[in-house]
Amino acid sequence: MDSTRKFQKPSDEELRKKLTPEQYMVTQHEATERPFTNPYNDNHEPGIYVDIVSGEPLFSSLDKFDAHCGWPSFTKPLDPASVTTRTDRKLGMARTEVRSAQADSHLGHVFDDGPGPDGTRYCMNSASMRFVPVEKLEEEGYGEFVSLFRKGEEAGRVG
Repeated sequence: MDSTRKFQKPSDEELRKKLTPEQYMVTQHEATERPFTNPYNDNHEPGIYVDIVSGEPLFSSLDKFDAHCGWPSFTKPLDPASVTTRTDRKLGMARTEVRSAQADSHLGHVFDDGPGPDGTRYCMNSASMRFVPVEKLEEEGYGEFVSLFRKGEEAGRVG
């Protein structure tokens, strides 16, 4: 996917037609899907997760871990510039909301209880993302990410 291309966010009417009701409510109105019932919580396939609205690459399965919270969780985004954050006070407490940079889609929240080197846990809604398996990266225009997955394969080979 050419990350330099200009993304034009569809109108609200177009988004309502393109997205499922749950995807629309999560991405456009900061809803949260039910835990443990979403498609990517237990997804262990190699690949990347992209914004359901813009197609912008967001997260890699290489950075995914089971946080036992019911939603897909990641230690970091593919590119920090692909997400933005802002303070969310909707539940009477301050949380850090995560949004996609290009489409401004609500993705989820980031917490400081993760296993990564800086302790971050990006807790995302499956409804805000689409999974692209590693074998489809090239054909769907995300070929630049194939090498991330080949590194692991090469490390296991004996020369």
